[in-house]
Amino acid sequence: ESQLDRFLMRLSLGYPGRQAELMILDSNGAADALNLLQPVVSTVEVLRMSQAVTAVHIAGVLKGYLVDLAEASRRHPGLTLGLSPRATLQLARATRAQAAAQGRDYAIPDDVKTVFTLGPEDFSAATDILRPTLGPHSLLCLDGSEHLRQRRLLLPPFHGERMQGYRDVMREATLEAIARMPVGTPFALRDHTQAITLDVIMRAVFGVTDGPEVARLREPLGRMLAWFGGPVLLLAQATLGPGNPLSRRARHVAIDPVDAELRRIIAERRGQDDLEDRDDILSLLLLARDEDGEPMSDDELRDELLTLLVAGHETTATGLAWAMERLTRHPAALERLTDEARTGDTTYSDAVVKETLRLRPVVQLVPRRMLRDLELRTCTVPAGEKVVVSIYLVHHRPDIYPEPDAFRPERFLTDPPSSAYAWIPFGGGIRRCIGAAFAQVEMEVVLHTLVANARFTAVGPAEHAARRAITLAPERGGQVLLAR
Repeated sequence: ESQLDRFLMRLSLGYPGRQAELMILDSNGAADALNLLQPVVSTVEVLRMSQAVTAVHIAGVLKGYLVDLAEASRRHPGLTLGLSPRATLQLARATRAQAAAQGRDYAIPDDVKTVFTLGPEDFSAATDILRPTLGPHSLLCLDGSEHLRQRRLLLPPFHGERMQGYRDVMREATLEAIARMPVGTPFALRDHTQAITLDVIMRAVFGVTDGPEVARLREPLGRMLAWFGGPVLLLAQATLGPGNPLSRRARHVAIDPVDAELRRIIAERRGQDDLEDRDDILSLLLLARDEDGEPMSDDELRDELLTLLVAGHETTATGLAWAMERLTRHPAALERLTDEARTGDTTYSDAVVKETLRLRPVVQLVPRRMLRDLELRTCTVPAGEKVVVSIYLVHHRPDIYPEPDAFRPERFLTDPPSSAYAWIPFGGGIRRCIGAAFAQVEMEVVLHTLVANARFTAVGPAEHAARRAITLAPERGGQVLLAR
């Protein structure tokens, strides 16, 4: 067995939910383990190390999560792997190298299809860690019939011609951000793409367009989003547990001000008589009715607005930062996008967005907790085990994407993947991100507006991925230099 297999086997010997020591009994295995664990050093403490023995202490609830994913990785390499979002790249590369050396396949689109076409009775979302933050009615935390009901209510505002109607909002927010960017001084573009996506959410989702009202919301929303995107959230939730007083207090400090604002906006909007004339998503949700003719409650609306805020802000802002990080290091692609921005066409920008999300998927893993046994091509995954689809591995199959580590938007113009399960940055199936179309339109509009109104150049070497809670972002925030 390989050193990685031995490491995963040792890890799987522990007991979920308890503190444990992990012993790796040879120096090579110890070095491999430390390399794999280094990205999650905030939750892993190295107790002692010698030439022959390494002891690693893994604390609290996270222990069970690591055990589940490690055991699944060992038994089903290629479909499942784990540790943490930030460790995913290292584990994925190790899994890919192992599979190639042993002549095995990995991240098979047919198996991904099997997972993504499961019904609500077959699996749960395995997102319990988000429930205390997002609320019990959040689409990300619901399962079964409750999830399907909520999804049916939320889908209509995110599809069809409405997406095109938000283009002006996205363009205006981007132009305002460009006006705030420093000229001639290196800066992290991601800070500004975060401001853009937050403004778009306030206007298009919440329907808040008044200047003083936008300013009033920006501070508490920004503070909560910074907390949610940082390492403290997952560290506290995983090691202390969501019910710990310190975890609860951290949530209350960050979320209570936002909760109060969201409930105020919902109450004020309910009292308005022009809902049918408005096109913001909150107003459309207030008008929505389920199959029994019932509207969404204030609690449901609060949880869904918070979910849309969290899911739509961090991910899209990070995707935009990655797109510009890649474009500024590929002048021909940047020039072609700039030329297209002057014509009104969107063919190449669509390819740029797809290639960015292929090469640098913001979220790396799609978890499922099986409620029934799952039959895959070469194995059976028993009920109770987590299956985690690796977006990174699927997106880096050389038989689907030749030169998979290269940034080549043209591949989506000349030779796009034939399988719908070979490009999965938004997940798939009944839990595919409902904001996928919104995010793609937003990325296309923002990129066009950025390159049409300013000249950006890269600063320093290419940026590696760094962990931000559940996302992977450019380590220096997408450093650029701007000229007008």
